Amino acid sequence: MQYKLENPVRATIGTGKYQCSIEWRNGKFIADEPVTSGGKDMGPDPFTLLLSSLASCTLVTMRMYIDRKGWDIPEIVVNANMYKETKEAGPDDPVGRGKITTIIDRDIIFLSPVEAEQKQRLLEIANHCPISKILEGDIKVRTFLFKDSETEKKINYANDEITVVWKPEFCQHAARCWKQLPEVFDYKKKAWINPHGAASERIIEQVKKCPSGALSFFYNNETANGSRI
Repeated sequence: MQYKLENPVRATIGTGKYQCSIEWRNGKFIADEPVTSGGKDMGPDPFTLLLSSLASCTLVTMRMYIDRKGWDIPEIVVNANMYKETKEAGPDDPVGRGKITTIIDRDIIFLSPVEAEQKQRLLEIANHCPISKILEGDIKVRTFLFKDSETEKKINYANDEITVVWKPEFCQHAARCWKQLPEVFDYKKKAWINPHGAASERIIEQVKKCPSGALSFFYNNETANGSRI
């Protein structure tokens, strides 16, 4: 398993309604809710962010293709919006709620004359932009709750520098460890953590990505107050 981003997008909210601080690889921006939803409209709302992803990915993908072909198409606009459509419940729907489908409309507008064949080809390219593929593909959202409380059962795996601590009751089986660092983490083995399988720095980096708090570490030469000898 290899994540798309080297560092995850990080969002933080405090007591303010409803500004979220979004951290990405090169800075921060604010997401907010519109005034009608109780926010102050200080930044894009979640739906706007979703549609912005599709619109910007569409434009970038088309621009890459245009530049590669050497076509003279200086400016393009993409408008994106969405709505929900509910179909009435059928005989195969025991709950009787019907099926809700989210429909995203994407309008591509060329601000200068473009040949019909070029338009058709760019339409095909737009439909294959990475975000389009994600939205139209099989999506699963996995949610993990980080824990910081203690648990009775702990299993230690040590090398000369560090000790990796595993708390079985906390483990949510996110699979990040054994998919991203299989030379250290192998769930098929009884002693499934091999602390000698990689450099300590690399193991520490991976342990910090554990979403459940099941994995932690400490330096073997740490004192009681956490400082290193």
